[in-house]
Amino acid sequence: MSATYTFDVFMSLDGFASIIPEGDWGGYWGKQGPELLDHRLRTYSDGCRVVLGATTFREFAAMLAAADEFPDVLDPWVTAMRQSPTTVVSTTLDEPLDWPDATITRGDAADVVAALKDESDVPIRSHGSLSMNRALMAAGLVDRVQVTVYPVITGQTGAQPVFAGAADFDLDLLESTLLDGSIHELVYRPRLHTRAD
Repeated sequence: MSATYTFDVFMSLDGFASIIPEGDWGGYWGKQGPELLDHRLRTYSDGCRVVLGATTFREFAAMLAAADEFPDVLDPWVTAMRQSPTTVVSTTLDEPLDWPDATITRGDAADVVAALKDESDVPIRSHGSLSMNRALMAAGLVDRVQVTVYPVITGQTGAQPVFAGAADFDLDLLESTLLDGSIHELVYRPRLHTRAD
């Protein structure tokens, strides 16, 4: 049986994954609360394999190295994610990685993830890694898109549009969760959109 692959991403209402460094929002756009943090911890404590692209891995590593500036990277769910077996898809990074159970796998992300889905006995999750996950969606390898929508519009400071350049998809809603009264987690099954003839 093939393991389920989930593309997990945080997003502002206007579709951005993060803010430019000059923005003053802070992690989670300053909107996190106990329900969100507990929910995230349960998500990553249930046992999973994590897949990250090289850019996202570098960003996490830089934030962990600057935890005084980015204290949210020390949240328990991030620690649980970091302690999960992790595959970093990269042609530029070298081992050893400063990550407890991480290995570098070289090659095309679609080939790497297809093999992991066949081999893994636990669900696979990827947080962020936007360009890699857009390519995996186009290849039909993403089973779930989990979007956590924060109640902010970042028209001036938004960076990294989550789905810019992605293929067209129809989405089947599988789950909808309201956290801390204002954060929506939406889980969809993506289906590549085909034009009706």
